[in-house]
Amino acid sequence: MREADAVQETGSGKTGHEELLRERVAALLDRHDPGGDRLEWLRARFDAGLAWVWFPEGLGGLGLPRELQQVVESELAHTPQLDTGVQGIGLGMAAPTILAFGTEAQKRRFLRPLWTGEEIWCQLFSEPGAGSDLATLATRAVRDGDEWVVDGQKVWTSGAHHSRWAILVARTDPAVPKHRGMTYFVCDMHAPGVEVRPLRQITGEAEFNEVFLTGVRLPDDLRLGEVGDGWRVAQTTLMNERVAIGGAPVRQGGGMAGAVLDTWRAHPELRTHDLHQRLLELWVEAEVTRLSGARLREQLAAGQPGPEGSGMKLSFARLNQALSGLDVELRRDLGYDDWTFRRSDTVDFYGRGPGYRYLRAKGNSIEGGTSEILRNIIAERVLGLPAEPRADKDVPWKDLPR
Repeated sequence: MREADAVQETGSGKTGHEELLRERVAALLDRHDPGGDRLEWLRARFDAGLAWVWFPEGLGGLGLPRELQQVVESELAHTPQLDTGVQGIGLGMAAPTILAFGTEAQKRRFLRPLWTGEEIWCQLFSEPGAGSDLATLATRAVRDGDEWVVDGQKVWTSGAHHSRWAILVARTDPAVPKHRGMTYFVCDMHAPGVEVRPLRQITGEAEFNEVFLTGVRLPDDLRLGEVGDGWRVAQTTLMNERVAIGGAPVRQGGGMAGAVLDTWRAHPELRTHDLHQRLLELWVEAEVTRLSGARLREQLAAGQPGPEGSGMKLSFARLNQALSGLDVELRRDLGYDDWTFRRSDTVDFYGRGPGYRYLRAKGNSIEGGTSEILRNIIAERVLGLPAEPRADKDVPWKDLPR
């Protein structure tokens, strides 16, 4: 009997589910020491169904409502946690896509090491000529028996330098319109022909990369979804990506707003009336965004994310840039003097110094969908405004000017 079904017989509604989860947590803590080997602890938590409770049983979950994850997180708050900076793409983008479109074998192969952090994931979507208009991508995948041979270039790939796997969209049929000729794959980042080159950012770090794919052979069992259905699969990834970036839980006064508030409280001598007014305006906007994020996560509990996640990500980018700018202006000092080239170990929007936060926030309006494209999505798919004219909509990709 499934755990969710058992609750219906032994308890009612949310209370019964919460009791089940607390019993599960207690049993996990009784059998496994969270202070011991970190990896063994995370594996045990996954196997107990306490990784993401809304996933099916056997895949890190219990088939329970998504909002009950907060019960688990509260009970296990003082145990080893995931590194969401380096694992963010796997957790927020690859996992829900694999769950939605993967075979049973793919789900069982990839989800556990993805969640525990044994295997890090990156995202091979954007290209030098296909960023905002992803559907124009030119990376080709040509079938050769039971394999696909992939050639092309991807860019702005976060964490590719320490990734084991990647989610990849490639063109498999250039003779049909651009949205209909793509297929979605899991790419082995250790396969021959995969080359990762660093992209140096304004901070001096190389968190992003460009990835060159030359004759990369991928077995057909690494394909996600049907051949030619890559755009639909990619939409699941992109919608989850924007929720993961812009809709993550934030406590009141947390995130970038918390960093600015710390400065404001610590340095009363730097305050002015105008800065106070700007801080109040941004505080109100941060609260609206935080509460909108809570509502969005409640909607997620009922199904797949929709275009509303684009609004959250748009607000996240604007707020981060405005707040980090206010912080630097208040301090009257960038506070950043090390532009040495170095590889980034993780992604951290908030936990570094004010100068780093200010510089890093400039990328927020590009990564995960540019703010300009997100405004189009909100206008057309949320507000129902007329779509922009698209002359290339029904033209075969091979005939498009490039």
